[in-house]
Amino acid sequence: MDLHDRTRVSEVMSTPLETIGGDEPIREAARRMTEGDISALVVTAGSGCIVTQSDIIGAVAAGRDTEETLVRDVMTEDVETVTPDLLMEEVAAMMTMYGVKHLPVVDDDYVGMISSTDVTAHLS
Repeated sequence: MDLHDRTRVSEVMSTPLETIGGDEPIREAARRMTEGDISALVVTAGSGCIVTQSDIIGAVAAGRDTEETLVRDVMTEDVETVTPDLLMEEVAAMMTMYGVKHLPVVDDDYVGMISSTDVTAHLS
């Protein structure tokens, strides 16, 4: 990434933010991700929770029922977040450091999502 690149998260993040309740079945989460062509949803069941395609794939691979298994059963809790004014190079460093592909964007409230796909697209 160009060290002089001053692109901010707000210029690259995905909006509007897609959310799902923790009591929804993972099949519903998968449906929303497929329809929205996205790979993560913020979970409204708690602070700093998301569910990703990887969470759902892991549940399916373990033989869990997609109607009986709830989002809260597979979601990732206490995820790192970023602010809209953060520089893209800092986002890339955070994703590498924490080993994540999605970071919710927060500015008093959740406003968007930045993904490794967004970072890659920005670089090309």
